Amino acid sequence: MPELPEVEGVVRSLKPVVEGKTIQSVQISLTVKASHEAGKQSIVKGTTPEQLIEHLEGMKIVQITRRSKYILFDLERDGQQYKMINHLGMSGGWFDLKNSEEIQEGKFQNHRHLELQLDGDQTLVYADIRRFGEVRLVENLTQFPPILKLAPEPFDADAKQYFLDCCNLPKYKNKEIKAVIMDGQVLCGCGNIYATEALFRAGIKPGRKTSLISGTKKEQLFDTIIAVLLESIAFGGSSISDYRNINGEAGGMQDRLKMYGMNICPMCHTNTKQKTIAGRNSYYCPNCQK
Repeated sequence: MPELPEVEGVVRSLKPVVEGKTIQSVQISLTVKASHEAGKQSIVKGTTPEQLIEHLEGMKIVQITRRSKYILFDLERDGQQYKMINHLGMSGGWFDLKNSEEIQEGKFQNHRHLELQLDGDQTLVYADIRRFGEVRLVENLTQFPPILKLAPEPFDADAKQYFLDCCNLPKYKNKEIKAVIMDGQVLCGCGNIYATEALFRAGIKPGRKTSLISGTKKEQLFDTIIAVLLESIAFGGSSISDYRNINGEAGGMQDRLKMYGMNICPMCHTNTKQKTIAGRNSYYCPNCQK
């Protein structure tokens, strides 16, 4: 958390208010600086806080896009082009403010770790409560291999066949299906929340071996995942705990989830069960999912 829909919501919100702006000055929290001094590289990755500040100041934000769960800031200064890669981790969020004191929730206000002062008296703040997120600057994406290994975007025309082909590979066919669909090299952007939801809506147990699911059922599952992701984007994502958009507002998808975190199945009213898959707690209905 956040997953693809939440990241997409952040990108769509940032684009109209940030693209075309120039970064006038940068501040990085003492907490992040102290972590680097201790050799831990909290949030700022691949460089030092001081070097990041030096590189970012004076750069123009040309474009903001998304790749899977990553936010990509295309930057330019004096003909040189860079990309700032941001992952929100478990609890990161961007806030568009007139000043950094405008963040209303104390848990975000107390964890402001990167502040970009833009022209027009605008401040863009990255707050991260648990500090599992990251910000790194590269000249091109070849310098960040994790992005190069990602599956196609789930909404791309070739994503479905790519997913089906991966499911038949020896390294995936004997894995539990939930672990497979949460693997970004098979289907990017789908994490615990939406994997749980899609499997319930498709009637498939999360622990079922991929090889035991028919080709038709796998196609149905892929289509269901896409439908769930699009529904979440339309409703502003899920604010299960710490996700907020750039104005500090919660999403609405959490009110539409049918299985994630549920103790009773909404369809047959049976007690749900739980199983740990790929390190995540998986809820499922023993009756409705086979």
